[in-house]
Amino acid sequence: MTRPLEKLAILLVEDHRQLAQTVVEYLEELGASADYAGDGGLARELLREHHYDLILLDIMLPGEDGYSLCQYLRNDLTLDTPVIFLTARDQLDDKLEGFSRGGDDYLIKPFALPELSARIQALVRRERREVAPHILAVADLELDPARQEVRRDGQVLKLSPTAFRILRILMRETPKVVSREQLEQELWGDLVPDSDALRSHLYNLRKAVDKPFDVHLLETMPGVGFCIRQPA
Repeated sequence: MTRPLEKLAILLVEDHRQLAQTVVEYLEELGASADYAGDGGLARELLREHHYDLILLDIMLPGEDGYSLCQYLRNDLTLDTPVIFLTARDQLDDKLEGFSRGGDDYLIKPFALPELSARIQALVRRERREVAPHILAVADLELDPARQEVRRDGQVLKLSPTAFRILRILMRETPKVVSREQLEQELWGDLVPDSDALRSHLYNLRKAVDKPFDVHLLETMPGVGFCIRQPA
């Protein structure tokens, strides 16, 4: 019988040794290969040397916090590996900061191990379904699912994995409006983080896709949903 996390390579960055041991043992029981780092320095070294399918990242770490480590992953290593923050910091500002630094999901401590497994499976499953046979294009915006690349006016845009998935959905459905409920269902299924997660990802998507350019393509239709529209 196939175990639910079979063949997944996961990096856990967590300074609480007992919790880390519990999580690593649980992941390995489910078939994953799990590496462990207790601080940001070791995590950086592992990220440079190994490929991971997913990263579990604590925020409060000795020396370097998880926010900075996630930003290093996105900006310096230019990796789109899915990141789930594991933290006791449950304030809205903390969550928005995590999403703005490139995180994809947020799980508050203490958490149930089966929920952690479910979120890992949902995130990896949606990440691996992004492959498509053709390039999506609206105006000067192009999305290549096979290469996981977005360009506008010839410039490569840096997007988090979740922002990439949102853009792909909107471009796939253009010019139709996509409701909040449809976006959340395609992104997270029945495991929607909270009402602010989508708003934060859309804010970062708009900042990357529209802010540097004169013509804006991403539209919010109040009370209806979101869309990518061909400019008049």
